[in-house]
Amino acid sequence: MAALTIAQDPAADRVLSEDPFALLTGMLLDQQFPMERAFAGPAKVLERFGSLDPAAVAAADPEAFADLCATPPAVHRYGRSMAGRIQALAVVVRDEYGGDARRIWTEASSGADLVRRLKALPGFGDQKARIFAALLGKQLGVRPDGWQEACGAYAEDGSFRSVADVTDPDSLQKVRDFKKAAKAAAKTKA
Repeated sequence: MAALTIAQDPAADRVLSEDPFALLTGMLLDQQFPMERAFAGPAKVLERFGSLDPAAVAAADPEAFADLCATPPAVHRYGRSMAGRIQALAVVVRDEYGGDARRIWTEASSGADLVRRLKALPGFGDQKARIFAALLGKQLGVRPDGWQEACGAYAEDGSFRSVADVTDPDSLQKVRDFKKAAKAAAKTKA
């Protein structure tokens, strides 16, 4: 995998860059929480739990796993509930993809199939699936036929709409600015 800089922390970004399940988990955590902190969560899980192997995560005692995710600094502002979501994601990766998260995208027959596979994951709705597919396409070169159409505006070159566009601190700020402007525009319409 390519070197990612989403978490803006070299150690956390190395985990994201080297482990497909870590990257998937970071995307899962990216809600109601600062993006770079969400994507730093998998490194915290690895440090505390000792593994990001989906089978090990899925088999962990739910209470103990929730404790390690909620221990400050927590992996998410809702650490205990997100621990359950991480474990649910790990179960799907273990049971449906043989423990290899990369198979979700390497075996997709098209962009639409990739988005469909992602939407079937716990915690991934339509928007999150399209953003993650755009991240895969833009930063990791995962581009099945029709990937741009399946991702919509998130696949646009030169846009700064989402985590798919974060490659350094400057692009992170541009994404933040875009999201702030989009929220302000939505409020004026409401």
